[in-house]
This record gives sequence, C-alpha cells and structure tokens, in this order.
Amino acid sequence: MLPIDAAAHSSRWRRRHPVDKAVLGLGLTLLAISLPPWPGAALVLIAALAVLLGPAGVPARRLWRSYKVPLGFCVTGAATLLVQVGGPEGLVALAPGGPARAGELLLRTSAASLGVLLFAFTTPMSDLLPRLVRAGVPAPVVDVALVTYRMSFLLLDSVRRIREAQAARLGHTTRAATWRSLGGLGATAFVRAFDRAARLQDGLAGRGYDGTLRVLLPEVRISGRFVAASLTLLAALATLTLVLHSYGKGS
Repeated sequence: MLPIDAAAHSSRWRRRHPVDKAVLGLGLTLLAISLPPWPGAALVLIAALAVLLGPAGVPARRLWRSYKVPLGFCVTGAATLLVQVGGPEGLVALAPGGPARAGELLLRTSAASLGVLLFAFTTPMSDLLPRLVRAGVPAPVVDVALVTYRMSFLLLDSVRRIREAQAARLGHTTRAATWRSLGGLGATAFVRAFDRAARLQDGLAGRGYDGTLRVLLPEVRISGRFVAASLTLLAALATLTLVLHSYGKGS
C-alpha cells in the first residue's frame, strides 16, 4: 500500500462522507486557482497546511513525502517563466517580469496541490469509487477503476518481491548486471500481471460476475455542520483575500 493510501485509511476523517471532504479540499483548490495569487493563494496554502496538520491529523513527514513530488512539478513549471528565448537581448535572457509571474504561478499550483492532497489524505479510493455510481458515473467505468486500483498494488508488490530476489542473488553488483536485472524485472512483471488478471477473471466468473462489482459501504451521512464550517472557511478566505487585495491596490 502506498503511504498516501495508508494515511487515508488511518485518517481521523476516515468515517466522514467523501462529499464533506470534497467540499473542503476541492474548494480550497478552486480558491487557489481563482483568487489573486497574492495574498489569495498564500492564504489558501496556509489554511490547507493548518487543516492537514491539525484537524486532519496527517503526519508532517508523510505529508512532505507526498507533497514534494507535485511541488517539484510546480517549481519546474514556474522556472520556465524566468527566461525568454530569442529577442534583442540574446538567445536566452531573463524575461521581463519573469520572477513575479513565476512566484505567482508557484503560489497557485502549490496551494492547489495541497487542496487535492487534503482530499486524498483523508479519503480512501475504496470509499470514493463505489459512491461514484450513485453520482451518475457509469458502473462499467467505476468497475474498471476499481480493478485497476487493485491490480496496481498487486503489480507494485510483485515488482518489490522480484527486486528483492534479484538483490539477494547479487543482481545489482555491476552496471551490466543491473541492466540484465532490469530487463528480467520488466519481463517477469509483465507475465505476472497477465497471470493475475486471468486468475481475477476466473475468480469473478466463478462467483457469478454479471458486469457489476457490488461493494458493501459503511452507512455514513453528509454532515451539515462540517459542510457549513467548510463553506464558512472558504468564504472567509475569499473575503479576506479581496479585502487585502483591494487595500493593497488602494495604498
């Protein structure tokens, strides 16, 4: 199981309805991309961090391990705004206003990423996907997503076991041995993936699979108080941003 999935299953908000957490997490994401980057995105980033490390109870180290990957993409995307290619100043030169635009983009994307992570760290996929059918998503689409989600963990486990076996047989001692082991890893994982898929199909057929995977879900209700508190927080962030932004323009 991936760290983010393990955190979602052990989250304090594990028993809350996905709609509750979607209002808060995806609402923060929408604010991050729609409000002025300063101070809007900065306020959203601070609020998302406070909720993740506070009420949601996500460990800081685990959050950083998952956040540094999208943050790397955010930094890479923002860095491209620092330079311009061609023009009177040469082939590659510093773009006029580049640092300001890069900083704004970095604020927007990093804050939006935290909003998505807030939803991901508190909502297991096994709770979310079956409920999508009730929301109108076609059942075959949800079934494919459920099987893919399950098979991805089996494939990762197979890859880990193969790598451990290769390392125990000194398969990574030299560069040539590493490349041979990598080729064997790919071939073995490919064969095992098809074997597991065939066994899964046989198992489903033996249990009377009729085209729909039926999953038992715990009965949870949408919390009016939680949704109201989330909307209040979102409204407060939007209002504070507009007030500070107007004050900054006026001064």
